[in-house]
Amino acid sequence: MNKQLVIAAALLSATLSAVGLPAQADQGDILARVRAISIEPDVSSGGTLSTLGTGVKNAIVPELDFVYMVRQSIGIELILATSRHEVTSNIGALGGVNVLPPTLLLQYYFNSAGKIRPYVGAGLNYTLFYNNGLHAGDTPVSIKNSSFGPALQAGIDVQVARNLFVNFDVKKIWMRTSASADGASLGSLKIDPLVVGVGVGMRF
Repeated sequence: MNKQLVIAAALLSATLSAVGLPAQADQGDILARVRAISIEPDVSSGGTLSTLGTGVKNAIVPELDFVYMVRQSIGIELILATSRHEVTSNIGALGGVNVLPPTLLLQYYFNSAGKIRPYVGAGLNYTLFYNNGLHAGDTPVSIKNSSFGPALQAGIDVQVARNLFVNFDVKKIWMRTSASADGASLGSLKIDPLVVGVGVGMRF
């Protein structure tokens, strides 16, 4: 009985020690995260859209991202999410449009061998606007379907088990479009959202 207790104690000690080890991300590792994100547009507009006081409402959606670790402290992240935003104006609601902004970021991780790993990132996003339901009264509003823009990021991973961590993340993404109705330009619309997220991740 004493021998069994010693073996059990040894196994428990080894397990706890393994869990306590820093789960550093090594070269070639893949990090996968799932976040809940709040997309908070910082809107500016030109032309008729400015006169109408055009705005874009916030949205809360899930986000999935994958990081490939090029080096222990350097990763490349692909972020995937889609959202639908309602567009407002001082003459009433203008309808909604879906936004798909896949974003590619080059990241640098501080304290890469520790349990708390802050990081920063910079990169490029391609924004696709689709499922356009915008209208001014009974008149459909057309928009430019896509744009390219820069993206900046800061976040932190906090280890809770050997290959499991919680994540807090903030991104600034620059995106824009332009609108027209009956062939006449309505002006430009810069959306430029701040994206705040919290989630969990795993290292593979």
